[in-house]
Amino acid sequence: MKVVIIGGGEVGFHVAKALSEKDYDITVIDIDPDKCRRASENLDVIVVEGDGASPYTLLEANVGESHYALCLTRVDEVNLIASQQAHELGADKIIARLRNQQYTAKNSIIRPEKFGVDAVIHPEKAACEEIIRLVQHPYAVQAMEFESGQLKMLGINISKNTLNISGKSLSKLVKLVEEKNQIRFGVVAVLRGQDTIVPQADFIFQEGDIAYFVVKATDVAELMTFLGREINEAKRVMIIGGSKIGRSLAKTLPNENINVRLVDYNRPKAGYISHKLDDSMVIYGDGTDIEFLKSENIQDVDSLIAVTENEKTNLIIGLLSNHLGSKQNIMHVVTTQYIRTIQEIGVGAVISKNLSTVNAILRQLHSDLSEIHTITFDEIDVDVMEFQPDIGSLITQKPIKDLDFPKDSIVGMINHNGNIRIAQGSSKLTPDDTALVFTKPHSINKLKKMFDA
Repeated sequence: MKVVIIGGGEVGFHVAKALSEKDYDITVIDIDPDKCRRASENLDVIVVEGDGASPYTLLEANVGESHYALCLTRVDEVNLIASQQAHELGADKIIARLRNQQYTAKNSIIRPEKFGVDAVIHPEKAACEEIIRLVQHPYAVQAMEFESGQLKMLGINISKNTLNISGKSLSKLVKLVEEKNQIRFGVVAVLRGQDTIVPQADFIFQEGDIAYFVVKATDVAELMTFLGREINEAKRVMIIGGSKIGRSLAKTLPNENINVRLVDYNRPKAGYISHKLDDSMVIYGDGTDIEFLKSENIQDVDSLIAVTENEKTNLIIGLLSNHLGSKQNIMHVVTTQYIRTIQEIGVGAVISKNLSTVNAILRQLHSDLSEIHTITFDEIDVDVMEFQPDIGSLITQKPIKDLDFPKDSIVGMINHNGNIRIAQGSSKLTPDDTALVFTKPHSINKLKKMFDA
């Protein structure tokens, strides 16, 4: 399948990386020579240097022959113009990244579909959805849903307060939980320092690890109880930063019966926002001011969300609020290289609207194509892929434990005609199943061969 990606920034690069691992025919267009060089040197893609809104550049990239044109530059208007031209040139389907959500409002004068756009991804909206999932799971540094919310993946810090884990093997832990709580779960990855480990049965947990659990949504509370984690719901949230993300969260979170305070250091802006929000309190203040945070009783806040326009400010706020006793800290960054290090320090959860956008695009492609589903993470070197075995494929012939399954891959979940179950070594797949596989990128081709006839 041919995919043309217009815009080689963080979003375009990570989408190209995820799709190139699936052997798609990828062309990346960007006007910036440095971004073109980065894509050319690190990815197996064709790179065209030029203006993505120029018909000559699009013709050079053969966009008319593409099954998908992904318009992912940082400028909405460039994306809309590129979409219209890609549509006129014959691209089968077009996905556009648009920051301005007014374009998709019901009363919008200019609609994206008039430019040939088939699907729109809003970065701030994608980031908000990820933050809300974290607020709903305040004990986690990562929260993701699969199978329409029936399955959860939760990243949990292994600390002194995490009972029954440190010093125990994975197999012993699984056995303890199954005997005591009658539930099943999987650990699909462990972040130890800067290294990502796909754990086997004899893996021993250490304090400081971040373990990524997969568990049925109905079993989350019991698993967290076993781990010694409080499962209280977030009732008091403080948002620092009147950015698009901050304003959107301040509109949405009160619907979850949450008390919300939004703080901004710009007095006129804070006053303007206060007139736009009915159910959230807006406060003028500096989130990096320790005395201000103390005066707002930061120790009583269930979730502190730092989403100013400056990522370094967000990180400072996260450090301060963690030190002062807020129960959960969520920080937004643009530089994705920060994510793994901040999680290693253990300050709180870190999200990036760029990676949220990448995964929203990949989910859109999956839903359209009904084929292998890929989700990419920057904090762990693991991709999530959904496979359906072919009739007669190797994966259907023996239980997983009896196969030469890649050591750095693990089947997390099996869906059999809508019945979700956590995979085990004794599990055997059929052509009627779909499997969610967590794997390091270099094992993807081996996995494909096991699932293909």
